[in-house]
Amino acid sequence: MLKVKDLSVQVEDKLILNNLNLDLESGKIHVLMGPNGSGKSTLANSIMGHPSYEVTSGSIFWGSTDVAQLPINKRAKLGFFISFQNPVEIPGLKVFDFLKESYSAFTGQQISVNELYEELQVLCKKLNLNSIFLDRNLNEGFSGGEKKRLEILQMCLLKPKVAIIDEVDSGLDVDSLKLVANAILDLKREDPELTIILITHYQRILNYIHPDFVYILSNGVVVKKGDFSLISVIESSGYQIFNS
Repeated sequence: MLKVKDLSVQVEDKLILNNLNLDLESGKIHVLMGPNGSGKSTLANSIMGHPSYEVTSGSIFWGSTDVAQLPINKRAKLGFFISFQNPVEIPGLKVFDFLKESYSAFTGQQISVNELYEELQVLCKKLNLNSIFLDRNLNEGFSGGEKKRLEILQMCLLKPKVAIIDEVDSGLDVDSLKLVANAILDLKREDPELTIILITHYQRILNYIHPDFVYILSNGVVVKKGDFSLISVIESSGYQIFNS
């Protein structure tokens, strides 16, 4: 169980989350939705431990461990992973080398070049990425779709316990969206205990990934919890109905 209790978070002295409470059952797919500025990405980054997001009060429990003040690298060691909306470009760092270092840092284990290359070949094929992709500089000159697919490739390689996926569907064409969704579902099938937190503005990806729970955020708090049927209410009535 990932339990967020009375969590308040500020960014650059601006309060974004205000005593937010949320219980996320392990092994389930959870979707966070809400209007722009509602706190979705702030919540995601706070769970991961991004240093730009200051937890001013409250707790984030993973099992019996309060991780709210743990640095991002220690949360990664516990199995937390986040895919970023806008991954940074790093000239001079090859994708393959980045993934090798990420694997070692995340798992605490070494992997041979040949073993890693074989595994990445499989993942590249799954996400329709040419293997030459591994020799390119990290995110340099990548299309938006390539960046998003690389984030998901990294997630599939690392096999986290908690996968936070922030607007991975933004800017993806239909074919790329289906590839990404299928890769996420394959990982979930491999590990039924994987907890997925998916942030999205759109219903498109939810045509492929059906969540167990849907949460609506507004003004830094959770205003509604429901199942997949809540999506149709949002589509027909928008978010204003939850603020009345």
